[in-house]
Amino acid sequence: MSTTTEIPARTASSAPTPPAQRRPVWRHGVAAAAVASVTTTVLAALASAAGVSFADSTGTSIPIAAFAQLTLVFSMIGVGIAAVMARGARRPRAAFVRTAIALTALSFVPDLTFGFDPGSAATLMMLHSVAAAIVVPTLAGRLPRTRATVAE
Repeated sequence: MSTTTEIPARTASSAPTPPAQRRPVWRHGVAAAAVASVTTTVLAALASAAGVSFADSTGTSIPIAAFAQLTLVFSMIGVGIAAVMARGARRPRAAFVRTAIALTALSFVPDLTFGFDPGSAATLMMLHSVAAAIVVPTLAGRLPRTRATVAE
């Protein structure tokens, strides 16, 4: 008499996480925006203490508080873009990451054209990159790779 024992094989599922298990993008986005705001403000204050002027060609300097405000505002715009893409894009994560990279690159334009000295411009671009490095992966991680389509 022989006995056969079946051992079920585990297979990795590539199905997206069901929406019921996924927390909303905006909650994580708000937290990431707050962390990015604090981080960029602290780094800007450290850079300022180290001698970076943040003054443009007219001599007007960016106040340290503006780093927190602008980082928060533009991060929240990113949260809005992520939320829209989660609902409308066929591949929300890829679309969001491509858009965020393009917008981060565009954020360097004022740093390079408003007459900042090279140290200030480089520091500003680094701060934009730091904020993006905090916010973009957080949001992208909350977005599904593909959006489920409803059969018509």
